[in-house]
Amino acid sequence: MLASLYLIGTVPAVLAAETPTDPQIAHIAYTAGVIDVEAAKQALAKSKNKEVRDFAKNMVRDHKAVNAKALALAKKLKIKPEDNNTSKALTEAAKTERAKLGKLHGAAFDKAYIDNEVAYHKQVNNDLETVLIPSASNAELKSLLETGLKVFQGHEQHAEQVAAKLQ
Repeated sequence: MLASLYLIGTVPAVLAAETPTDPQIAHIAYTAGVIDVEAAKQALAKSKNKEVRDFAKNMVRDHKAVNAKALALAKKLKIKPEDNNTSKALTEAAKTERAKLGKLHGAAFDKAYIDNEVAYHKQVNNDLETVLIPSASNAELKSLLETGLKVFQGHEQHAEQVAAKLQ
């Protein structure tokens, strides 16, 4: 998820160790969205680069919207999101990465943030495709995850475009 920390090597092992239930999937997906909103808010507070800021604004808008839909669906389906090892690993990795990014400034921050976003979206998209979507038993939850995947694939492409400009 985060440049070399978030999910890369950490969470796939957690996901592979257990097939998540719908309540766990809901929590994992929601947690991943919250993490990206927090990262984007950090970017908005630190970056002066227009493209980085525009990207971060999109992340806040899109991830908040998807999380609102996820919460509404969970309420409708009476699914109580359940904390789990994957959510905890994501949260810890995010905390570590935010601390690392917090020490950077200017172009170094911009590059590290965007590189992290590329890696984060690659990993989240992979986890959605290979674990979360196939593991979801509720059709509406599966559909929301599939919609999220399309949005997040767009985020990955956008992050790659911004990263190329920062080289």
